[in-house]
Amino acid sequence: MSDDALIPYETTLFVRDHCLCLHAQRAARALARRFDDALRPLSLTNGQFSLLMALNRPEPPPMGPVAAVLAMDRTTLTAALKPLERRGLVRVEADPRDRRGRLLRLTEEGRRLLTLAFPIWKETHEKIDRQLSTVDMGVLRAGMMAIA
Repeated sequence: MSDDALIPYETTLFVRDHCLCLHAQRAARALARRFDDALRPLSLTNGQFSLLMALNRPEPPPMGPVAAVLAMDRTTLTAALKPLERRGLVRVEADPRDRRGRLLRLTEEGRRLLTLAFPIWKETHEKIDRQLSTVDMGVLRAGMMAIA
């Protein structure tokens, strides 16, 4: 490949400054680190908190809707459930209406941990909201949800 066929460095800078995917990934990693740090005293990651919160429903949900809420495939969800099952926070049960299906039940220990984690999540979120005080958070959330 000749040097004149290479993409100019100015193009790299343009992509760096304009790529929504890059900026979303960087922001997601930074947010994940902040929530991971905040939830570490409870031995929870931000992903585990989100998963536990997704299970906080009046009735145990099947795997499909939980995977959809978390934008995961079922295989990834199954892997994410394993450590929570080992800790006794979640139970995976056969669906009595369809024995092939699985329901995800938050245990009492899972509910207790979620009760402890929520104020930490809320305080962390409030700090981030204050840091982004010049951003219209409603518009930001709506834009992210439109893409997701």
